[in-house]
Amino acid sequence: MRVLLVEDSERLQRSVTSGLKKSGYAVDMAKDGTEGLWLAQSNDYDVIVLDIMLPGLDGLAVLERLRKANRNTHVLLLTAKDTVEDRVRGLRLGADDYLVKPFAFAELLARVESLCRRCYGQKKPKLIVCDLEIDTVRKTASRNGQSFDLSPREYALLEYLALRAGEVVSRAEIEQHIYDELTDPMSNVVDSAICSLRKKLSPHDGPNLIHTRRGLGYVLEGTSI
Repeated sequence: MRVLLVEDSERLQRSVTSGLKKSGYAVDMAKDGTEGLWLAQSNDYDVIVLDIMLPGLDGLAVLERLRKANRNTHVLLLTAKDTVEDRVRGLRLGADDYLVKPFAFAELLARVESLCRRCYGQKKPKLIVCDLEIDTVRKTASRNGQSFDLSPREYALLEYLALRAGEVVSRAEIEQHIYDELTDPMSNVVDSAICSLRKKLSPHDGPNLIHTRRGLGYVLEGTSI
C-alpha cells in the first residue's frame, strides 16, 4: 500500500516513515502543504497522513482543495489541537479520520491499516481467498493452516492482490502501490516478485492462486482462468 505523509517536523517525519516502511508500506514524504498538494494530485495513494499545521498551505486548505478536485483518497489528519471545533471542521471538509499529537505509532498504524482496507471495501482485518487467509494486523499469511515466511515486500504485494481479489491488477498498478520508487519500464522486478510469491503460496500438489493475464497483469483467485 502507498502512503503520502505530509509533515513538517523532521523528527516525526523520520520516525513515522521508518515505522510505515518496516510495516511494508511504500511512503512518499512532503514537508509543506504546497508540495503535499502537488504529490496528492499527481499520484494515486491509498492513504494520506496530513498534518494540519504546515508551512505554506495548511493541512485543512490542502484537504479542501483535494476534495474540490474530486480526489477521494482517504485522509488521516494529524493535529496538536484537541478541540471539538477543530475535529468537526476537519471532518466536514472531508477528512476520514483524526489523530491528536502526541500519539503512539501503533495507533497511527492501526488507523492507516483500517483506511487502507476501506479503500477496497473491506472492514474485516482478515482477508480470505479460497484456502488462503491473510491477517492484515499481524501481517501474516497462511494456506490450509500452513504459514508462509514472507518478506515485507512480498506481504505487501500479496495483501494488495488479495484486496483486489478477482480483479486483474496491472504491473503499473503494482509498481505504484507497492514500491517506493517507480521501476524502469524494462525491469522485471514485479514479475520476479510474483514468481517468488507464487512458489511460496503453491505447494507441489496444490492449485495455483496467482494467475497471469498475458499483456494485462495478474489476478488472485481460487480457480484457474
